[in-house]
Amino acid sequence: MTRAAPRQPRRLALAVLLTAAALVVVMIPFRSTWWGGWILAIAEAGVVGGLADWFAVTALFRRPLGLPIPHTALIPANWELMAARVGTMVGSRVLTKEYVAQEIARVDIAALIARAATSISPGDLDIATRELARWLTTELSPKVAGDLITRLRDLLIDRPLAPLLAGVLEVAHRNEWDRRFVTATAGSLAEALDRPAFRATAGEVVDDLLARYREGMSLAPRLWIGVARLLGVIDRERFLTAFQAGLRQVVGEPDHPVRQRIADAITELPARLRADRRLAERVEAAKRDFLSTPMATRVLEDAAAALHHAVLADIERPRSEVRDWIVERLDRARRALAADEELRRDLDGWAKTRVLEAVERYHERIAEFIENGVRALGPDGAVRLIEEHAGDDLQYIRVNGTVVGGLAGGLLHAIRLALGLV
Repeated sequence: MTRAAPRQPRRLALAVLLTAAALVVVMIPFRSTWWGGWILAIAEAGVVGGLADWFAVTALFRRPLGLPIPHTALIPANWELMAARVGTMVGSRVLTKEYVAQEIARVDIAALIARAATSISPGDLDIATRELARWLTTELSPKVAGDLITRLRDLLIDRPLAPLLAGVLEVAHRNEWDRRFVTATAGSLAEALDRPAFRATAGEVVDDLLARYREGMSLAPRLWIGVARLLGVIDRERFLTAFQAGLRQVVGEPDHPVRQRIADAITELPARLRADRRLAERVEAAKRDFLSTPMATRVLEDAAAALHHAVLADIERPRSEVRDWIVERLDRARRALAADEELRRDLDGWAKTRVLEAVERYHERIAEFIENGVRALGPDGAVRLIEEHAGDDLQYIRVNGTVVGGLAGGLLHAIRLALGLV
């Protein structure tokens, strides 16, 4: 059923009122007859009822005929109070914890989870993962990633690193993230070393490490190192080229010795970080020394940019290692949800409990949000909103006022005729 045009009910109300007024004019010459007086009474009462309801409806939105009549233009004059009352009513009396509990109790979240888990295929998960990862890597620009790395650096400076590092290493080793991290990191660094800016930064790091290493030596070894550098035996470009080649070998050879050494070190390191206080202190000192230098910020930003580029390139490959790993975990979770009814019931209860907690926690904010939303409309916006949604019904009130007024007037006149008062 189509909605009537906005002005159609208003024209209907005006037409009914004008019809009643025209009937008054036509019936005046016949007012001395019983039937003419009766029809005239109906028409006059209809005009009075129509005008009264026109005044009442108009007074809600604006001043009738622009006259400064008291208690008119009620909505524009009281829209802030109306906003407050709407917010209070919805927040305190409608959207209550009891009402929300009744409504969400009707939703079988466990059944929805079961249907979703059985209808989704690994191919769907692969497509969703690729699109989501593509969106994230596109939205997370290298600059934003660098900003996040900088904030992470500031956070790490203030917190002990050894316990955190031990926990991260245990989780990574348990989920075989360490192998993938070695591959991704080695590939990212090897690729980053092709970029002049990162290579220059890495060269500065090499020079700084060599300088510190020389400071701790006696005169003779320092002399020989200086001679080796003059002869080009120790050259940072040569070192960086060899380092880059080694990184590419690590990426290309799953059984590379460096991988095995890193795996063994990661397996043993968490226990050592927790038990060996001197090791923890050395880790903390190294952390402070490295993160407090401006060079660390540049290295982290370049590393974040390189990792961002490497992940984006890997995701776009037909057989992406990162994407396959994510899809495998998601598919494992999907199968668990489809098979484990108790797990679905637990998730159902958890979700409903969290919703109730959110409603209870943010109850006042919800009311305030609704109030601010209504207040943001402004007086003109509030008038337009109400007219759009209730304007037709209000115009039909004018029609009813004219008709009911006329019927009431005709009934009263009939009573007078019956009693012989006319």
